[in-house]
Amino acid sequence: MKALLLSLTLFLSTALFAQEHRSEIHCKHFFYGYPYGTPATNDLIIRDIYALSNNDSTKFADWVAYRLSMHEVDGDLSVHRKWKADPWLDEDETLEPKDYDGASAALDVDRGHQAPLAAFKGSRHASHSNYLSNITPQPKDLNQRSWKELEEMIRDVVNDGNTVYVMTGPLYERAMDSLPNADEAHQVPSGYWKVVCMDNGNSINVAAFIFDAATPSNAEVKDQLTTIDAVELRSGLDILWMLEDSKEATLENAMDNAFAEEYFGL
Repeated sequence: MKALLLSLTLFLSTALFAQEHRSEIHCKHFFYGYPYGTPATNDLIIRDIYALSNNDSTKFADWVAYRLSMHEVDGDLSVHRKWKADPWLDEDETLEPKDYDGASAALDVDRGHQAPLAAFKGSRHASHSNYLSNITPQPKDLNQRSWKELEEMIRDVVNDGNTVYVMTGPLYERAMDSLPNADEAHQVPSGYWKVVCMDNGNSINVAAFIFDAATPSNAEVKDQLTTIDAVELRSGLDILWMLEDSKEATLENAMDNAFAEEYFGL
């Protein structure tokens, strides 16, 4: 029954998306299209090291996409966490550093990067990853453990000479405690997803992951492996939509264990 409901939901979502006109936006960070399905009121921001879609209601990005090559990853640039409100957003569209005051102690959260600061030690634009549009309040047990481990695995893949495309974003599947001192209405994520893509010229490989905010500190990355279909169902977004339909369906429905095993050691 669950499989039937999942198939029906995906069919209806695909049919609905197919009827809508989609803007063609060309950006080096997009892999066969940007994640589609965000509110029309979102702000699309494209920077040298990432692109994101900022949600005015939640005050966080619905997705962040970034392309990683040796150019970004391989470097000795000193990186510092100096938080700033996004200068390209209005004050009522994003949070400010003071909104996080007391959050670490009250909620046991970090300021968690979606596009990680450590991935851009070769870029002079690394500080842009500290804009709060690229940050969410992420539980410490997740941010400092399995989420960080996956980010390190991705950098290892890049350091082996590969170019990798990453899409990542929050989930809002249950109510979470708000930041205690924020003066803007916002919505704290209950989970996160990440999709990793690579095109070696002969084939496209993907690996998708979903992490709940309550993921324990001893959780293993391999246990969060899932399908792009599952990410789409839970996030409400359409990914890889510029691919030929048959290729998209095959990639999104399968859990690419061979790719995850070879490149991520899962």
